[in-house]
Amino acid sequence: MTDALLPAAPQPLEKEDDGYFRKGCNPLAQTGRSKLQNQRAALNQQILKAVRMRTGAENLLKAATNQKVREQVRLELSFLNSDLQMLKEELEGLNISVGVYQSTEEAFTIPLIPLGLKETKDVDFSVVLKDFILEHYSEDSYLYEDEIADLMDLRQACRTPSRDEAGVELLMSYFIQLGFVESRFFPPTRQMGILFTWYDSLTGVPVSQQNLLLEKASILFNIGALYTQIGTRCNRQTEAGLQSTVDAFQRAAGVLNYLKETFTHTPSYDMSPAMLSVLVKMMLAQAQESTFEKICLSGIQNEFFVLVKVAQEAAKVGEVYRQLHTAMNQEPVKENIPYSWASLACVKAHHYEALAHYFTATLLIDHQLKPGSDEDHQEKCLSQLYDHMPEGMTPLATLKNVHQRQRLGKSHLCRAVTHHEESVREASLCKKLRNIEVLQEVLSAAHQRSRLKYTQLRDDYDLLSLIDVPDIISKTEREVEIIPPQFSKVTVTDFFQKLRWTPPRSIHFTAEEGDLGFTLRGNSPVQVHFLDPYCSAAVAGAKEGDYIVSIQDVDCKWLTVSEVMKLLKSFGQNDIEMKVVSLLDATSSMHSKCATYSVGMQKTYSMICLATDDDDKTDKTKKISKKLSFLSWNTNKNRQKSASTLCLPSVGVRVAGPPVKKKLPSPFSLLTSDSSLY
Repeated sequence: MTDALLPAAPQPLEKEDDGYFRKGCNPLAQTGRSKLQNQRAALNQQILKAVRMRTGAENLLKAATNQKVREQVRLELSFLNSDLQMLKEELEGLNISVGVYQSTEEAFTIPLIPLGLKETKDVDFSVVLKDFILEHYSEDSYLYEDEIADLMDLRQACRTPSRDEAGVELLMSYFIQLGFVESRFFPPTRQMGILFTWYDSLTGVPVSQQNLLLEKASILFNIGALYTQIGTRCNRQTEAGLQSTVDAFQRAAGVLNYLKETFTHTPSYDMSPAMLSVLVKMMLAQAQESTFEKICLSGIQNEFFVLVKVAQEAAKVGEVYRQLHTAMNQEPVKENIPYSWASLACVKAHHYEALAHYFTATLLIDHQLKPGSDEDHQEKCLSQLYDHMPEGMTPLATLKNVHQRQRLGKSHLCRAVTHHEESVREASLCKKLRNIEVLQEVLSAAHQRSRLKYTQLRDDYDLLSLIDVPDIISKTEREVEIIPPQFSKVTVTDFFQKLRWTPPRSIHFTAEEGDLGFTLRGNSPVQVHFLDPYCSAAVAGAKEGDYIVSIQDVDCKWLTVSEVMKLLKSFGQNDIEMKVVSLLDATSSMHSKCATYSVGMQKTYSMICLATDDDDKTDKTKKISKKLSFLSWNTNKNRQKSASTLCLPSVGVRVAGPPVKKKLPSPFSLLTSDSSLY
């Protein structure tokens, strides 16, 4: 038997009772991971203070005209920059503290790199959301105090998620909940006054924005980071554990790739597209490494075809780590990637390339072509091991010639020893890697094994007879892949579903001879009015009073009538997909309406500030209740003067003036200021 690395795997993670879902971990628990996160939070505060002082010094340098003052400020700036560099190096030390996240089982394996969770500051949603509910929904905001408290509790729990599937579900539920909150309370044309602050996971520099996109992107990053911590926690000494490790890193890559493709302008370094691309490569490389460990778990049979397969699998791992190391040394990520990460990628690239050459040498030296052997199969395998054979050699002739096999095998052993020496040297150059004992032990054992085998075969003429062997072609039977985040498996109840709106319905219809068969009225959002019961839209399920939220995936919640008309006209005679929502019946049970995240439609839309034109209530003797309902017109002067696109449209119950007699024209020829025919 030829030993390779013996990997390990994760134990099944138990999920506690339902109450645990909202609680997260105890932030005061003195576990290794919590201590690490507390150190990270303290470092973030120190970095924030140093950045502010440096900014102040730079501003003073620009404003100062006195030469003495300028020299003093320059001196202070040099000290501040030195402090920042030291803090950055200290944060880098936390990022390479891989031992804290590894499995508690003793394993003779190279550690994997997890990502640390991004830290954030507390956020108070209560005042802003209460004002918004009162102003734009005309609802009593105190009725939603429990829902707002639930949202804030959920966010607080997400700061300390448990390191298992329950923690991932917790973060995903908050991310989905943010989609509901965004559609109800965060219009794209208005800042809500809530400041979200998140600290960069790699540099510790804070980023603050009055934008929910920063919150959503940071939660996605933490989902990916949590998957990496789950992957490193798995017991890599069992097959099930290794499979869980591979799965966790593939899911981490999927979440980070989704973040890169969805949020393209994040202001934080760790979430920039270039950095996320490198992190995705790192996750996939670690998944490929765990796949190789899984193949070697039960030991490697000293058999020709098995060794060919293992050599190419090792070459594959070396190749992905070589590509990762190259990506880590490219601008603009080079300055922010921890040096220890880049060093470890280089160490692993050399280590697995050395293993590929070692297994190739073993199959050439230990196996002779005997009578009755499958010559054609062995010849084919050897020819596929290289992109070209060494000069003067052919696969079949090499297999039959004992001297050529020995010569080629010893040349591979020489390459293996060279790569092992390079991996040991790279590890010794990085202070953080020198302190990881298990890494030093694995590299040393592999190096000694190759040297021992070469020493046993060495003779005095090797320097003259050894040849320059080609690289091993990388190949794997278990290609790792990105697993996209599966949000659809997490069912989440919209905290604010009582705001009286149905989930969106999709209406597929066509304009028959340029006529949709209905009119439009109102603004932000636009309402379906005077619907022909026999038109294409009505047959597809549209109803009078429906509010249009999107057309062909274009968000229409904040568009005016003219803008919606222009959009509808642009599709001509083509099939149109329109999503609409309706007011819930007052007698409907709100608890039966559970809005959940579903594939293809990620948000439950809540339309705000809408009013219906009750044409029958024109008598000035009609009274308006003091307690405003969502549909009643608010006569408060301050609210009437609001110029926001979120305000109630100018259609509603008349409160003054004589009754107006309305002549109702044909439903499909009405064109007024708040109703338009397509």
